[in-house]
This record gives sequence, C-alpha cells and structure tokens, in this order.
Amino acid sequence: MSRRPRPSRDVPDGRKVPAQRVPRPTVSVCRGCCCGTEKIPGVDHAAQLARLRSGLEGAATVRAVECLDACEQGNVIVVQPSAEGRRAGGRPVWLGLVNDEHAEQDIVTWAAAGGPGLADAPDILDLYVFQPSRRVRAGLDD
Repeated sequence: MSRRPRPSRDVPDGRKVPAQRVPRPTVSVCRGCCCGTEKIPGVDHAAQLARLRSGLEGAATVRAVECLDACEQGNVIVVQPSAEGRRAGGRPVWLGLVNDEHAEQDIVTWAAAGGPGLADAPDILDLYVFQPSRRVRAGLDD
C-alpha cells in the first residue's frame, strides 16, 4: 500500500514544511436496528446525519455505524477524542436520545472546538450522557 504525501505549505524562505494537522475527533452516529429508523418517530434521520456531516466538515470525522446495542437510548451518538484529545485525557462520550436539532448543534459546536480532552462540552449535553455496558463500549473500539 502506498502512502499519500503529507500536505505541505511554503514558508518565506521558499522551503516546504509539513502542514499542521488539526485534531479531528470522530462522531459515530448509530444507524442500526432502532436508531435512524421509524422506530424513533418524529426525527428526520437522514437530515440529522447530513446536518452533522455539514456542520463538522473539515473539523471532525462523522461516520454512520451499525447498531451500537444501546437501543433504549436511541438516537445514539458517540463523540470520540482525537489522538491529541486522548493524550489530554479525553475519552469517548456516549450521548443518547439525541432527537432534536438543538442537541445536534451543541454536539457540532463541541466537536468542532476539539471534542473530548480538548474542549469542554456544553453543559446541556450532560442531560444526554449515558454509560453503556463494558461489552458495548468494547464493540465500538473494534
């Protein structure tokens, strides 16, 4: 497998130096058995995913994932720290019942600012935080 060259930028003396990498948290959006389906009524699930992707373009990786096995909390979103955020002590944050645009916007604001370990989450997101079982958490890391 070949490596892509790292982006670079010119400096005043004409040399090329590697571009600074921006820490990018990962936002995993459950789209499995319950989340993202008509089992969670009153939510435009496709629009929710599109808003997250649009709002975090260039700032975070947004991915739709299969069932995270926390259906009672649907819609589930997990905000995982960037490598830099993890080094700073950040850990994945599980958010449940994310069924309104205000919560989505709070997630976008937080993840765009760096996410876990690098930026404080808006206080209102405390209402959405839950702890899944160890078995479920381990499945996301696979």
